[in-house]
Amino acid sequence: MMNETTFLNKKITTDGSRRAFVEMRDLETLWFNTGTLCNLKCSGCYIESSPINDHLEYIKFYDVKKYINQIISYNYKTKVIGFTGGEPFMNPDIIEILNYALKHKFNVLVLSNGLRPIEIKFKDLLNLPFKENLIIRISIDHYKKENHEKIRGSNTWEKLLKNIQWLYKQNFIVNIASRLEENDSEEKIRAGFQKLFNDLKIKFNTYDRNKLILFPHINSKKNTLEITENCWKILKKKPQDLMCSSSRMVVKKKSDLNTKILACTLVTKHKDFELGKNLKSADKKVYLNHPFCSQFCVLGNSSCS
Repeated sequence: MMNETTFLNKKITTDGSRRAFVEMRDLETLWFNTGTLCNLKCSGCYIESSPINDHLEYIKFYDVKKYINQIISYNYKTKVIGFTGGEPFMNPDIIEILNYALKHKFNVLVLSNGLRPIEIKFKDLLNLPFKENLIIRISIDHYKKENHEKIRGSNTWEKLLKNIQWLYKQNFIVNIASRLEENDSEEKIRAGFQKLFNDLKIKFNTYDRNKLILFPHINSKKNTLEITENCWKILKKKPQDLMCSSSRMVVKKKSDLNTKILACTLVTKHKDFELGKNLKSADKKVYLNHPFCSQFCVLGNSSCS
């Protein structure tokens, strides 16, 4: 378990060092969490999405429209509008939302588990404008059925592959998200996925890191190191390379009347990561005051000790 005295002070680590922070350089990507409701309850889901978790409510079309209009009026250099969940295709407004973002010539990225919710929307997806600017990123937790279904649940594998094949046949741009496993090397994982796609007769280069994205496993209960200002030099990393230097996420919490902007797509329940209600207010330093900051974004398999 994580030490109860860790990550309590926003600016100072447990040993008294100055906590590392990240400054905003530009809003390159604006994320929207479409709601934490999901058709699955996957083991290890960092946001605990499930068919009953509505901690984050469905985002409404008018809220997305408001923030896209802010991007335009504030003249941000935003390139990507991203949608995560939960399962975005469960949101009743998702097609209207995607249509608006695409019509305004943004690159649009949607994360999905690739199952029934997106299948129901297949006809609507075909009618979207500028589909060449739409990327659908499907989660596959392993290249083997049994390992994937340990996480996603039984009877998910064949349906998932069938829907991926349909998306490819319709010329949608599909990327895959998976996870790095302790017992598998990155090379072995990429080779396993390459065989899977070859067997599906889909042309897909799993060695392209922009097409098959492998994320480290994260665990909020795991004891993890805090990141100090000295870590940047030790690890030879730059704060401007972290996601929170160039992105923000809009959410609608069930407990709130209005939407809020968060510093990170991974951390939705920490007050230090809430940055206000409009994009101007969200241009603030982000102190790396959460285990995910080190596990996911900074350390990975490294150490700053």
